[in-house]
Amino acid sequence: MKIISVINYKGGVGKTTIASNLAVGLVQRGKKVLAIDIDPQTNFTFSFLQVDEWQQKYEKTKTIKIWFDAIIDDDLAPSLKDLIIQKDGLDMITSHLKLVDMDIDLALKLTAASPRQHKTNFVKTYSHLKNALRKISKDYDIILFDCPPNFNAVTRNAMVASDYYVMPAKMDYLSTIGIDQMLLRVKEFVSDYNSYTDKRVNPKFLGVVATMISLNQGVPIAANQAYINQLKARNITVFDTMIRENKTLFSFPPLDTVKPVIAQSHNSGSYGKVVDELNAFVDEFIKRVEV
Repeated sequence: MKIISVINYKGGVGKTTIASNLAVGLVQRGKKVLAIDIDPQTNFTFSFLQVDEWQQKYEKTKTIKIWFDAIIDDDLAPSLKDLIIQKDGLDMITSHLKLVDMDIDLALKLTAASPRQHKTNFVKTYSHLKNALRKISKDYDIILFDCPPNFNAVTRNAMVASDYYVMPAKMDYLSTIGIDQMLLRVKEFVSDYNSYTDKRVNPKFLGVVATMISLNQGVPIAANQAYINQLKARNITVFDTMIRENKTLFSFPPLDTVKPVIAQSHNSGSYGKVVDELNAFVDEFIKRVEV
């Protein structure tokens, strides 16, 4: 089993698009996948569920917030297995808007009267997801986190649990400027965590996925290509596959159902080319993760 986090400091870069289409693409290839939405914006959740369906069926009983609430209250947390719902062959745990409050609550768990107790609290606070996932690890080939656009306590829990992480990004100044900083933050956090415990973690960076690319005669426009070149010049790994911009396709799901683009019936024209690129990304991901 491999655990992967999809992260970026900046929102609006196609993070959830990559996470949701990757999850479905892996299922289409026969992989057993659990996707966990830990972003309080809940975009991953609503890539698969209508809002009213989520509110009626799952909001009060099957979200990752319920699990974190039990952790914060020092109650017996439910098994993650009890929170899973199934959608088109994908197992998933939905998010909740109020998950945004968890960071403050988890941070309070780090307070301690002594340096020794601080180390204990640090490891415990950021190991909750890792420990819980260990109990269901044999059930899946891939567990995928869609993380919030920050490096808060919930994201850090995902990173401690992860074997790999992927960073989608638009190829523009504002979207790429934080990539180095995120890589540094992950490195520093992992170093701190490992210094406090002999149960070391080592999430490996798989690469940047270039999203929302503008093409001219089938290749990225010069402005996009310049940022790709800059990343490579800084020895930052970039996936070979790029995902083109298509506001219509990515912004408006079919009226009769909610599902990621890769699962929709598009096999020709510009929409079909987007699906081809998403499928190529899934195949490249599988090779890099060796799953």
